[in-house]
Amino acid sequence: MDTHYFKSIPRKYRASFRNYYTLQNLQSIRNCAIIFFAINFTLRILIWALPVNITKAQNFPEFEITNWVYLVVTPIFYIAGQLLLNHINKTRKANPFMVLFVFVFALYIIICGMYSAFISTGDPRNSLTVYLIALIVISVMCVFEYDELILLLILTELAFTALLLYQHADATSILYDQLISVVLLSGFYLISRYFFSYKASYYQQIIEIRSKNIEIEKAGEFKNRVLGMVAHDLRNPIGAVESIAMMMELEEIDADMQDNVSMIKESCSKAPSILDDLLEAARNENINVIETQKIELNQYLKSIVEGWKVQNRNNVVLISSVSLVSAQINKEKFTRVMDNLISNALKFSKETDNVELRLAIQDNQIIIQVKDHGLGIPQNMLPHIFERFSKAGRTGLNGEKSTGLGLSIVKQIIESHKGKISVSSIEGKGTTFTIQLAVSS
Repeated sequence: MDTHYFKSIPRKYRASFRNYYTLQNLQSIRNCAIIFFAINFTLRILIWALPVNITKAQNFPEFEITNWVYLVVTPIFYIAGQLLLNHINKTRKANPFMVLFVFVFALYIIICGMYSAFISTGDPRNSLTVYLIALIVISVMCVFEYDELILLLILTELAFTALLLYQHADATSILYDQLISVVLLSGFYLISRYFFSYKASYYQQIIEIRSKNIEIEKAGEFKNRVLGMVAHDLRNPIGAVESIAMMMELEEIDADMQDNVSMIKESCSKAPSILDDLLEAARNENINVIETQKIELNQYLKSIVEGWKVQNRNNVVLISSVSLVSAQINKEKFTRVMDNLISNALKFSKETDNVELRLAIQDNQIIIQVKDHGLGIPQNMLPHIFERFSKAGRTGLNGEKSTGLGLSIVKQIIESHKGKISVSSIEGKGTTFTIQLAVSS
C-alpha cells in the first residue's frame, strides 16, 4: 500500500477518487448523524426519567443546552446529507458544496466532543474520552485531502484554544491542555492519512482491475472476430483444393499420385469439422442465454440416430426407458452436442462396437447418455477433457485429429441449457458421457 501522509494521489486519479470518496463520506455522515442523534435522544429520555436533584449537578445547565442543540442541529445535517447523497447518486460527480458540507460536519462532531470534554468536569485533561472518540470517528469515517485536513486541524486547535480562554484557565493549565490537544490532533492526523492511503490504494487497484478487464474483453472480442473470419474464409480455398483433387482423379494417374490425391481429399474432408469447432468456439463465447423450444426427446434422438445411419453408421443405437419426455432445448445447438459426442465415441471405437444413446428419467431429471465400448480415457486425462484446447485430445483409431475444442463447446452449450455434463471411463472398456436436463412440463 502506498502511503500519502504528506502528499495526494497521482493527478490522473484525483477527480474520480474525489467523486468516489465524497459518496462514501456522505454515506458515513448519514449513518453518523443517526447514531449521534440516537445517543442524544437517549440522554434526553434519561434526563426526564432521573430525579430532579440531578438538574442541580455541576455544569448541568450547559449539558442540557448542548443536548438540545445536538437534537436540533443533527437532523439538519442528516436531511442535507441525504439530499446531497441522492444528488451524487444521480450525477456520480462531487461538487465543492458537498466537500464543504463534509468538512463542516466533521468540525461539528469534533467540537461537540471537545465541548463535552470541557463541560463534564471543567478541565479537558480529566475527561478526554468524548473528544478522543470524536477525533477517531472522523478520522476513520471521512476522507480528506491533505490541505483540507490541515485546515481542519487548525480550526480544531483554534476552537480548543478559545474554549480554554473561555474557561479562564491559568497559564500552566493552558500549557498542559494544549500539549494534550497537540498529541491528540497528531494522532488524528496520522490515523486520517493512513485511512486516506488505504482507501486511495484500494481505489487505484479497482480502477486498474477494471481497466485490465476492459482490455481483456476487447482482446477477447477481437480474437473471436479474427477466429470467425479465419474459419469462415478458409472454407473456400479448402473447397477449391478438394475440387481440384477430385478433378485429378478423373484423369489417369499412377498409384503414388492416387495416394497423394487420397491424402489431400482426406485432409479436406477433416478440415470442415475443425472449422466448425473454431466457428462454434467464437460464436458461443460468453453466451449464457439461448433460445429454446419444447422438444420431445424420443423422436428427436431417433432422428439423430437416423442421420448417422444415412452415413452408414448402423452401430449407433437408441435405448430409451421412457415413452414420452420433453425438454426445453435449442435444437441446432443440442444437435451439435449429440453429433460431437457420437463422433467422439465412434472415433475411439471399433467399427463392430455399438455406440449407445440412452434416455431415462432419474430423480425428476432427464438423463441422456452416450456410451461406447472403445478405448476409454486415461484417468489422468479425465479432469481436463472439457478444457478449451485441452491437452487431453488424442488421435482416433483411424488417425482422426483433435482440435481440443469439441468437448469444451459441448460443456458450454449444455450449461447454457442449465444442464450438467459428466464423464466416466474405464480404459479398454469404454466411456460414458452423461447429460442432465430439467423435464419440461
